[in-house]
Amino acid sequence: MKIVIQRVTNASVEVNGETIGSIGRGFLILLGVSNDDTKEKVEKAVQKIFKLRIFSDENRKTNLSIGDVDGEVLVVSQFTLYADCRKGNRPSFIGAGAPDHADSLYEYFIEYSKKYFAKVEHGVFGADMKVSLINDGPFTVVIEDGNGL
Repeated sequence: MKIVIQRVTNASVEVNGETIGSIGRGFLILLGVSNDDTKEKVEKAVQKIFKLRIFSDENRKTNLSIGDVDGEVLVVSQFTLYADCRKGNRPSFIGAGAPDHADSLYEYFIEYSKKYFAKVEHGVFGADMKVSLINDGPFTVVIEDGNGL
C-alpha cells in the first residue's frame, strides 16, 4: 500500500463535471493498493493516519492529530502511485493491485475510515477524476510498507 496524505484547508473531487466529494480542513488521502495488501494493512494504515500529529497547536508545533481538530478526509484511489519509471520513459504499473482486489480494499478503506474520522468523502474507483485542493503548509506525508506501515 502506498498512501500520500496532504494536509488541506479544503479539497474536492469531481467526476464528469460533478463534485462528488468535498471536505474542509483535514486530509486528502491518495491511496494506491498492491496485490499484497490486506484488510489488516488497511486497518493499520487508517489507525496510523488518525494518530498522525501534523496539525499545529497554539505554539505552532505539530502536536495535534486530525481527531484533535475534528478534521475531515477525502479518499481518492490512485494506482499511479505504483508507477515504475526505471526503464524507458513510459511508466509501468505492474506493481499496482488487480482492479477487483484494489477496488475492494479501497472501499474497505473508506468504510473503515468512517469509524475514526468526523467526515469521510471519496472519489470513484477507476474513474477519470479531477481533484482540487489547497495544501495547508504545504504539508505532505507518504506512508508505505517500510515507512509507517
